[in-house]
Amino acid sequence: MSNIKIAVFVGSLRAASINLKLARALEKLAPAEFQFEYASLGDVPLYNQDHENDMPPAAAKLKQLIAQAQGLLFVTPEHNRSVPAALKNAIDWGTRPWGQNSWMGKAGGIVGTSPSAAGSAMAQQHLRNILAAEGVNVLTTPEVFLQMKDGLIDDQYQITDEGTRKFLQGWMDRYEAWVRKVG
Repeated sequence: MSNIKIAVFVGSLRAASINLKLARALEKLAPAEFQFEYASLGDVPLYNQDHENDMPPAAAKLKQLIAQAQGLLFVTPEHNRSVPAALKNAIDWGTRPWGQNSWMGKAGGIVGTSPSAAGSAMAQQHLRNILAAEGVNVLTTPEVFLQMKDGLIDDQYQITDEGTRKFLQGWMDRYEAWVRKVG
């Protein structure tokens, strides 16, 4: 079977991001033909309509990544009970210029982790609302609001807790089927 390109959007820009760690762990649970490509959100300048017809190279590269992907994976923390600014900025660039929405019709999945028990639930809900408005077909269940604890994912991106690994494998299996159906 041919490769299926998954564009990954990690809402945290930190090098030691626990959401990046989760994304890498999910990548290990994905089928071999899923090829993950990570968007570089920190390189994308703030959206400014004055520049959308002469798009900055980082924004144009982001739009190309979205356009070429069969699936979208959003792995996000929660910033002030909402979506991180870098992620929202990427979404804005992906919709522009008017009539050239790169997100439309794509298969999407949303997960996130946090040290808190809420595990980024508010950010994920806001992100679902935003993506619905842009035409992304987001997998709705199961939802993943993962509380990150020390050692849950090791340095090789292996999930150390068997129950968590099984749950996330179940999510990845559903996501795989969703991308194959919609993407």
